[in-house]
Amino acid sequence: MTSRKLGLALALALAAGTSMAQPSPAKKALIDKIVALQQQGLAEGLSANIVQAPLGQLMQAGRAALQQVPAEKREATAKAMEADVKKFVEENVPYLKDKISKAVPGTASALLDERFNEDELKQVLAWAESPVSQKFGMASVELQKAIAQKVMAEAAPTLEGRLKTLQANLAKQLGLPVPGTAPAAAAKPAGSAPAPKKQP
Repeated sequence: MTSRKLGLALALALAAGTSMAQPSPAKKALIDKIVALQQQGLAEGLSANIVQAPLGQLMQAGRAALQQVPAEKREATAKAMEADVKKFVEENVPYLKDKISKAVPGTASALLDERFNEDELKQVLAWAESPVSQKFGMASVELQKAIAQKVMAEAAPTLEGRLKTLQANLAKQLGLPVPGTAPAAAAKPAGSAPAPKKQP
């Protein structure tokens, strides 16, 4: 889920929560159980998705720019970039996870109350608590990772090549040096002009 879609979903949920009456105690108990079951996984998944969403494009641009770094410094620069990205993820995933964990109960409760009646919530809870549901959830995460790895392994070279072509086209339009090419050497005069002779 993109951050834009997530923001819209949360806004709608909050709006729904402010406009509806409080659910019955029985319905609220069902909602609380469902939210508790989903809270941890939801916080982990959303925080990772939000943080990593912009990193793919950023890393592609970084790899393209890396070609302009002198060859002897390229490996060290690449490692430094990877370390910065890793630090960014390690710092921001827990930060967002905490924020999402605190936001889930109120927003999710309002949305569940609006969209489901008590009988439907009982069915949702029965499914969420079942071993099959937990197994399916774990399999879904593994499936998403496997598909992402397979697609990126096949598509990354093509995407990087197209990105370089785009950068070259934009550079030409802007009158800038094409990335990855050495700037043209300044023209040198064919020979030095003889110094004018001093008049006696």
